[in-house]
Amino acid sequence: MYTFRKSYHPYVGPFDPCPPIRVKYYETPPNLYLGYQPYGLQQFDPCTALKKGTLWPALYAPYTNPYKNRKEGSANDGADV
Repeated sequence: MYTFRKSYHPYVGPFDPCPPIRVKYYETPPNLYLGYQPYGLQQFDPCTALKKGTLWPALYAPYTNPYKNRKEGSANDGADV
């Protein structure tokens, strides 16, 4: 299984004026890992599909904020994540 959330460690310069974010995250869409859409793919019912924004569960990937749980004003800014 592929992970939709990826992370990287950006360069932190010695003269940066702002506190650094040591780990940055980005998300990739699920369709990158699906290839061609197979025939007979499972589908949500119409009401659920409207709420989730897609008809197919394989293409559903809700966004969750990776920075939400960190403390405000933290000096390490996600280094322990």
